[in-house]
Amino acid sequence: MGKTKKIYTPTFKANVALEALKEQETIGQLSSKLSVHPTQIQKWRSKLKDNIGSIFGNGVNEELKEKDLLIERLYKQIGQLTVELDWVKKKLGFDV
Repeated sequence: MGKTKKIYTPTFKANVALEALKEQETIGQLSSKLSVHPTQIQKWRSKLKDNIGSIFGNGVNEELKEKDLLIERLYKQIGQLTVELDWVKKKLGFDV
């Protein structure tokens, strides 16, 4: 029978990557201590380095997206109401 694939939780991966970033122990020492392949630790560390900036800025981006969608929807509604008002004025004979 072959080996079963180990599945690590995201929290475990983050903790291992953080320990690797601290550089208090070598990748080899971490690998032995945590029973994780050194290449895997390096991949997790690289992924953490690459994405660390998005951890704190994510909520702000979501708020801006929501505001932009609301503004877009409101401008669209204003445009539609303006067209409808102009049409009613034209039908009733008011000067446009």
